[in-house]
Amino acid sequence: MYLGRILSVGNNDNGSYVAYRVSSRSFPNRMAKSFEDRVAIIPKEGHEKDVFVSPYIAYNCIRIVGDVAVVSNGSHTDVIADKIAVGMNIRDAIALSLIAMDYEKDDFNTPRIAGAVTKDGEAYIGIVTHENVIVEKVPEGQSFYISTYEHTKPDKVEFTAENSQEAAQFIMNKGKFEEFTNPVTSAAAFAGDEWELSSI
Repeated sequence: MYLGRILSVGNNDNGSYVAYRVSSRSFPNRMAKSFEDRVAIIPKEGHEKDVFVSPYIAYNCIRIVGDVAVVSNGSHTDVIADKIAVGMNIRDAIALSLIAMDYEKDDFNTPRIAGAVTKDGEAYIGIVTHENVIVEKVPEGQSFYISTYEHTKPDKVEFTAENSQEAAQFIMNKGKFEEFTNPVTSAAAFAGDEWELSSI
């Protein structure tokens, strides 16, 4: 089953995390690149001109803001992170940013999806489509996922990882996520004393 972009957010026995996967049929020549406090989705070398075909294919998919990790499938990652940085609570930052930016105006009306979690486990997940907006709190000690196609409502998932590298690998092709086709690249942030970032 093809879900497009997928993100997961929540907590397991090892800590809080966010994870993100690009699945793509139209623009598979992309990679995730980790920086100090963010992970960006960018075209691979030789495919830089793809951004002129679609403005939606390059963006920060993860941003760290203090004790909060933000994850999304587009430029709204930065909008949500900036709202949190100036003191807005996570739920409102996600809801306001999704409503303001709306779904992507491409050929598929691609939804924007987003999530965020604190080091101590407060987590939210959300989506804006051409039909609705959903922002839900993730129950304590649980993990949820959502995608741009097919699975467009937050759903509980067993997420097995002990660190950011394992989290990025898990959303790429492990557990429930093994069922979903066209994986391209993935990234994750995992909470420890500091946030740990990884990309695949």
